[in-house]
Amino acid sequence: MLKNKEIILGVTGGIAAYKAAELLREMTRREANVHVVMTQHAQQFVSPLTFQTLSGNPVLSEMFRLFMGSKIGHVTLADIANLTVIAPATANILGKIANGVADDLLTTMVMAMKVPVLFAPSMNVNMWESSFVQNNVERLKAYGYQFIGPAEGDLACGSEGRGRLADIAEIIEKIEDIFTKKDLQGQRILVTAGPTLEPVDPVRYITNRSTGKMGFALAKMACRRGAMVTLITGPNYLSLPRSDIPQIVVHSAREMREAVREQYDDCHIIIMAAAVADFRPQDTRGGKIKKRENGTYALELEKNPDILKELGENKGDHILVGFAAETSELMENAEAKLKEKNLDLIIANDVTQPGAGFGVDTNIVKILDTRGRARKLPLMTKEDVADIILDQVVKLVKKKEKGLPWPRNW
Repeated sequence: MLKNKEIILGVTGGIAAYKAAELLREMTRREANVHVVMTQHAQQFVSPLTFQTLSGNPVLSEMFRLFMGSKIGHVTLADIANLTVIAPATANILGKIANGVADDLLTTMVMAMKVPVLFAPSMNVNMWESSFVQNNVERLKAYGYQFIGPAEGDLACGSEGRGRLADIAEIIEKIEDIFTKKDLQGQRILVTAGPTLEPVDPVRYITNRSTGKMGFALAKMACRRGAMVTLITGPNYLSLPRSDIPQIVVHSAREMREAVREQYDDCHIIIMAAAVADFRPQDTRGGKIKKRENGTYALELEKNPDILKELGENKGDHILVGFAAETSELMENAEAKLKEKNLDLIIANDVTQPGAGFGVDTNIVKILDTRGRARKLPLMTKEDVADIILDQVVKLVKKKEKGLPWPRNW
């Protein structure tokens, strides 16, 4: 996403300036070419040598210093940039740019910018909450500038509240979001993820090996592409993929069924990536089942509701995507499920393959559609898999918008 992008990193004079070095590293790891511009105050916190070493480019700070021979610095950088990120963004820099003040290299460069500018504010909580700063922020947003954070927590000044620089991962996600085509703008997408837990007694349950990583990747990438995403997930240990994705946490298959039903009518696209338990104990004990010497135990199971099949029977104008995690006869089982459950797409994977099972960051899948076509994907990250799945969803959305008939061969 950031490969070969020309990004300007503006560093201003706040205690969080040292975190800008970490942000720089993350951008260069993604193969962006980063040019660092520091204010004079920023150099009181971190040496320019640090940023020059990490970026491989000279650090610029002098207003009248020429860039690349005879070229004027702030104009040249503005011309080559794909994005400018100002992190940390102090109250001072926000105020100057909001009011058209251009008295150093960074502010004059921003004035010459025609590409997106992202501010990552960091300051004392009282400064952030002051009417002056908030008015400047609103003015900048009205001009089209973008913001990420600040976050809430302990501040360097000893105060507590909103004012911390946003997490580096969140800033990177916002940057990648800016570069992503918004081809799902206006679409409401429901994604399910993770396992379900079916209680045996108060301390035991039946579950499966799903971690939710595939569903979380789908939610993240759909949101990045402009969709309004709701994530329904079973219990998991994952961090929320984005702070702007509403998350509904459920436990059992029946709880997931009810949550999906509540959201179904408000969504255009449903992607059922959750590994919902097919069975549950017929009787859940009220107390812990005690161990008996030389005893055997029989656990009677009954079927859980088939959420995906129910959705297919009441599909209407929805686009419905399912998953088939198999250990044998992958294509036969996936094709049968695609037809039986009235899906538009099904994502099939053999969980016995290395790198394609539960709990890993990669996957190997085949995408089947209703025309009998199967697209085989090699081993890749789950985020990349999610993007390709969403490419197929976008094609279905475009057909729907044009009023074209859905191709069905059964």
